Amino acid sequence: MKCFSLILLVFSSLPLLAKDSLSPLVGGKVPQDVASLWKGYDPRVEPLEVEIVREWEQDGLTVRSLRYRIGTFKGKAAHMAAFYSFPKEGKDLPGVIHIHGGGQRASLTQVVYFASKGYAALSVNWGGKEMERAKPGDLNTDWGAVDPTQQNVQGYYNLLPGEKFLDSLDSPRNCNWFLLTLGCRRGLTFLEKQPVVDADRLGVFGHSMGGNLTIYVAGSDKRVKAASPSVGGSGFRLDPYFQIPPQIRAVKGDRELFRKTMGYQNYAKRIAAPVLHLGATNDFHGLMDATYATGALLPNKDNRYVFAPHFNHRFNDEEEIARPLWIDVHLQGREPLPKTPRAKWALKTPSGIPHFKVMPDPKLPVAKVSVFYSEDGDPRSRFFRDAQATKVGKGTWEAHLPKLDLEAPLFAFAHVYYDLPKPEPLSRNRTVEQFCLSSNLLVAKPEELKEAKVKATAKPSLLIDDFKRGFHDWYSLNKNHQSLWQHWTRKVTDSMCRGPDNALLSLHMESERPNSFVIVLQQNTWRSYRGKKGTYVAVVDLKGGKPETIRLSPADFKEAQTDTALRTWAEIDELGLCAKYLVKKGKPKTFPESRWQGPRPKLIRLEWQVKAP
Repeated sequence: MKCFSLILLVFSSLPLLAKDSLSPLVGGKVPQDVASLWKGYDPRVEPLEVEIVREWEQDGLTVRSLRYRIGTFKGKAAHMAAFYSFPKEGKDLPGVIHIHGGGQRASLTQVVYFASKGYAALSVNWGGKEMERAKPGDLNTDWGAVDPTQQNVQGYYNLLPGEKFLDSLDSPRNCNWFLLTLGCRRGLTFLEKQPVVDADRLGVFGHSMGGNLTIYVAGSDKRVKAASPSVGGSGFRLDPYFQIPPQIRAVKGDRELFRKTMGYQNYAKRIAAPVLHLGATNDFHGLMDATYATGALLPNKDNRYVFAPHFNHRFNDEEEIARPLWIDVHLQGREPLPKTPRAKWALKTPSGIPHFKVMPDPKLPVAKVSVFYSEDGDPRSRFFRDAQATKVGKGTWEAHLPKLDLEAPLFAFAHVYYDLPKPEPLSRNRTVEQFCLSSNLLVAKPEELKEAKVKATAKPSLLIDDFKRGFHDWYSLNKNHQSLWQHWTRKVTDSMCRGPDNALLSLHMESERPNSFVIVLQQNTWRSYRGKKGTYVAVVDLKGGKPETIRLSPADFKEAQTDTALRTWAEIDELGLCAKYLVKKGKPKTFPESRWQGPRPKLIRLEWQVKAP
C-alpha cells in the first residue's frame, strides 16, 4: 500500500501528466475571432494556490507580496507574482487591478495609493522583473514552459508555433497578449475570492502595454465594471492613416487572423464597462486618433477621454487625477463626472476660416477651456496650435482655426479644466485641485475643406515663441529642478513655424551666472517614412549677468553619435532647451558635461532670423 501511494505521488508530480488549463485545438480548428478565442475558458475553475511571500502593515493598510497560479501550459505550471493591499479593517471593498507597462514591474505605489482610498488593490508582475523590496530567493513570476514576457519580444505580433509558444500550429493563442490577458484575468479571480472584496465591483487600469492589456481584459471578462487604459489599447494598428504607415508593419503568421483575434478594436466592441481613456496628444504608442476611433466602438457610451497636450507617454497631474476619480465613480458610487465636452465646428464660414465651438457640461465649475488644432496627419509628431478659445455665451466657447495648407487635413479638440469640490490626493504625496476632460476629436479631410471653401488665411511666422505665456506651447521635464530642467516644443515641425532654409536659429535669454546648456533638435522622431532619424546637439556657453543672443546655423548642430552636421531645418520635429541631456542609444553621452549653476534661465525670445542674401 505504501509503495502504491509512493508510485501515485511520483507520477502525480510528473509535469507531462499535469492537465493543461487550455484544451488543445480540436482537429486543428483555429479560433477566428475574439469570441471563439476565449470560448470555453473560465478563469475561476482552477485553484489559485496563493503563496504569501511577505506581509506587513503601513498606515492602516495590510500589504502583501504574493504569488498565484496562472495555470498549466504544455504540462508545466505558471505563476504570477503581485502586490496586494487593502485597509486593515476593510470589508465589502471594491477591487481594482493595476497592470504595469513594458519594462516595468508590479507597483507597490499604486496598490498602496488605491488601498488608502478604500480599495482592495492588486498589481500584477507580468513581466517578471524583480519586485520592490524583494529579498534573495523570493518567489517571482514564472511562466513555465511558455514566455509571453519581453524576453520573447517576437511573440507580441506572432501567431506561429515555437518552443515558447502554446500551440503547435498557427494560432492566436501563440500571441503573447493572449497568455498575458489570461494571467490578468486570473488576477480578477484572485480579487473576487478575497474575503474583504465585493466581487461585483471590480475594475482594471494599466499604462502603455498595461493599457493594451486593460482593453484585452475588459473585452474578454464581464466581471470588469470600470476600465481605464492609458497610452495603450488603441486599435487599428495594422491600418495606414493619412500618410502614416501602419504601427505594426509585420505580423508573423496570418495578418487578417491577427486583426480579427488580437486587434484592440475587436475587444472594444465587447466591453460592457464604462471606459476612461487617458492619453497624450503625441503619444508614440497609444495614438490619439486611433484611441478615439477605438472608443467609438464601445457599446457603453458613458466614456471619457483625457489627452495631455504636447506630451508623449505621460501627463500632468490634472490629467492623471481623472482616472482615480473615474474609478471612484463606478466602483465607489462617487458623484458622476461631467460628460464629455461637446465639440462641433463650422467649416463653411463667410471668412473662409473654420470655427470651433465647445460646450462643456456645467456639472462642475469650468476653470478654463483650451482649443487645440493642427494640420499634421501624424499624431505622434504633430504640433497642436492653441486657438485661444473665448467665451461667447452661457456655457459656450468658440475659437477660429486659420489654415495654412489647404492640401493638409484639419484636426481639433478641446481640453476643459474643471475645479474640484475639494483637493484630491494623488500618489507620491501630490494634491490636485483641478482635473481635465477632453472633447471629441474632429477631423476634416482636404476634400471636405475644399468643398466648404475654406481659405488659406494663416501666414508663416519667423517667431517661434516670445515666452509671454510661459511654456504654454511646450512640455517640460524636471521643470522645477535647478540643474536638470528640460523644455521641449514641436512648434518647429509645424508649417507655421518651420525654419526657412536660409535662416539662423536665434535665442535671446538671460542667465544669472556663466553657464553651459544644450539645444537639442530631434529629426524625424517618428517619421521614418520621411527621412533618417537623428539627434542633433549644440552646446551653448553663456557669459551670464545680462541678456545674450545665441545664433546658430544648421551646421552648428552635430549628430550625437556620428558628429555629422545638420543639413537642413526641414525635417526637425522637436526642439529642446536642456540643462542636461543624455543620449542613451549607442554609446551613452551627456551634454553638456558641466552642471547648471544658479537659478534657471530667463527665456525672452526664440525665432528664426533670415540671413541677408
